[in-house]
Order: sequence, then structure tokens, then C-alpha cells
Amino acid sequence: MNDSSLTSYLLNADIKNSLAALVSCNQYTNQFGVSLTEEDAAQLLECRKESLTEFGRIEFEGGILPKLIFEFCDSPYIYQDNYMDTLITLQSIFYLYKNESLDELSDDELLHYMKIHFEGECQGSLEYLEDTCLNNFCRKIREGWRGEFDEE
Repeated sequence: MNDSSLTSYLLNADIKNSLAALVSCNQYTNQFGVSLTEEDAAQLLECRKESLTEFGRIEFEGGILPKLIFEFCDSPYIYQDNYMDTLITLQSIFYLYKNESLDELSDDELLHYMKIHFEGECQGSLEYLEDTCLNNFCRKIREGWRGEFDEE
């Protein structure tokens, strides 16, 4: 097998594993009335690739999507009809604010902060989460604030 064939094989295997991992999240998310088809998962992975490129980031081991799904799937503001669009937007918001927070927050801290405020003062508004809550929070981080991550 030449280098190009090996690379292609490894990329295809990674995509298949990532698709399977996302679809397997349904075992948990079904109880909240949301699930992904294989086509949905493929679309999420494509959006992930675009977001990573846009924000100049790389990921390993399946990326943030499974954690994002598990963090948000039980939200009263997420239902099957808005599930995909919400996941796509949350994923983009995550990468943006991972950069804006200067990587001072762990993935889990940022996801938890996003969820608390999405369900709290944002009342399910992705725009308010992105443009107000996270923007203000990351400005504090860039200014040197080192309080508890879920405090305002």
C-alpha cells in the first residue's frame, strides 16, 4: 500500500468511526426525544471540519461533538425539529469561544458554562448565548479574571 492509499484508508476509517460514535449517542439521547440519523451525523462532521478550518483548530479522538451532544441533549429548549441546527450552531460557538477564552477553559468547563447560561438567562437563545453571555465572559478571561468558571 502506498502512502496516499494508506492516508485515504485511515481517513475513511476515522470518518466511519466518528459516524458510528455520533449515531451511538442515540442510545442515550432517545430518552430525551432527540436522535441523529447517519446522514445527520455526516452533516455534523462536515460542519465540524468547516468550523475547525474557520477557527484554525484541530481535534483528536472524535472531537467535541459527543460531549456537546451529551451536555445539551436533555435541554428543554432542544427538540427533534431544532436538534441538528442547534448542534451545528453550538459546535461553531464552542470553537469560537475556545479561541476567545485563550484556551484558558477546559472543553468540559466551556461546555458546562454554555449549558448553564443557555438554559438560564439565555432561555434557549443561541444568539444571546454567543453575542452576550460568552462574549462578556471571555472578555473577563482575556482581562485576567480567574474566578470560578460558572460565575458571572
